Amino acid sequence: MLVKIEEIRDEGLQVKKEMSLELLGAALEGSSFRPLEPLVVSASLRKVSGGVLLEGKFTSRVVAECKRCLTESKLELPVSFTLNLVPESLARGGGLLDEEEQEEKDKGLGESGGSFALDDADAEVFDGKVIDLEPIVREQVLLALPMNAVCREDCSGLCMQCGQNLNEKQCGCDTKFVDPRLAVLKNIKLQS
Repeated sequence: MLVKIEEIRDEGLQVKKEMSLELLGAALEGSSFRPLEPLVVSASLRKVSGGVLLEGKFTSRVVAECKRCLTESKLELPVSFTLNLVPESLARGGGLLDEEEQEEKDKGLGESGGSFALDDADAEVFDGKVIDLEPIVREQVLLALPMNAVCREDCSGLCMQCGQNLNEKQCGCDTKFVDPRLAVLKNIKLQS
C-alpha cells in the first residue's frame, strides 16, 4: 500500500488500496476480533506546507464473540481519519522537533509522557519519498475496535445459574440469586 510523493500532483491524488485478509488478520492478532473480508481504503492525499495531508475512509467488517451471551457477532466499523504526514527531514530539521528534543525522545526522556508531543498528535512522520499506508490503516483499524463486542445493544446475556442464553428463551431460574458464600446469613435472626 505504497504511494510515491511524485505521484501527488497540485490537485491532489485519489487512491483506492486494498488491505488483504492476511494482513488484516495479522493486525488483529491478539485481539478477540477476526476479519471477515479485506479492507478497501479510499484516500485523498494533498501536498500542504512541506508535508502531505491524508484523508482516508474505509469500513472494517469483523467478527467477535459477544461479551454477554458468547454468540458470534458481526460488526461493521466505519472509519474516517485525517492525518498530517510530515517528511522526516522536516520533522528532525526543526519542523516538529529540534535536535535536543529528538535526542530526548530517542532516549525516552522528555515531558510528553507518550510517544509524541500533544501539539503533534495528528502528525505522522514518513521518509519524504514514499508513504506506506499499511501501518496507518492498521492503526486506524485497531483504534476503531470497540472495548466489548455485543451482538445487539439489548442482549440479555446468559443466566448466571444455569447458563441459558436469555435471548433465546427464559430459563425459569430464581432471579434473586444469592451468592452461596453469603447464603448462611439468611438464617441469622436479629432480635429487636
